[in-house]
Amino acid sequence: MISDGVNHSRRKFLLGATSVVGGAGVVGAAIPFVSSWQPSAKAKAAGAPVKVNISKLEVGARMVVEWRGKPVYIIRRTNETLAALNGIGEDVLKDVASESASQPTYVAGTARTLKGKEEYLILVGLCTHLGCAPIYRPDVGAMDMGGDAWLGGFFCPCHGSKFDLSGRVYAGVPAPTNLEVPPHSYETDDVVIIGIDTEIA
Repeated sequence: MISDGVNHSRRKFLLGATSVVGGAGVVGAAIPFVSSWQPSAKAKAAGAPVKVNISKLEVGARMVVEWRGKPVYIIRRTNETLAALNGIGEDVLKDVASESASQPTYVAGTARTLKGKEEYLILVGLCTHLGCAPIYRPDVGAMDMGGDAWLGGFFCPCHGSKFDLSGRVYAGVPAPTNLEVPPHSYETDDVVIIGIDTEIA
């Protein structure tokens, strides 16, 4: 066998090393390319669902998250509050049964929430009159809100609209409809997803 001066083991090593470096280069170029297919932060903010951990939300407390550029209120109501909601009648509220309200079909009853999750109220925190953010006023019997007739709720500081602790609008105020209930579903008992309907989750 005639030696042609070629070192075959070195050739194999160089071929393997070049292949590895070339493969790494392809992966390095592909990652930013594939990442560019993902929606931008601006696109996500425009409509992406939002997951919220509600495990630390205390009874009577409210948390605010952002979805589609809007504030969303999550309130954990007491059993007393839920019982009192049934006692508020048509003489006080414009739309007791939420017939003209903007809400998913699976949200029903005076609690305006999913069955089995009545203690949690999820609302878009914008007044249906001109879009101001209503103030959370859970203080029952507040004198500036009507005294004994006030069972807690929301007050819009812009034009004086009032809503109960289900987001139902009081009669005689500028807001035309109840506060909006956004589409939502529960991933677990402690995690709610705002922006995904229960029916398709």
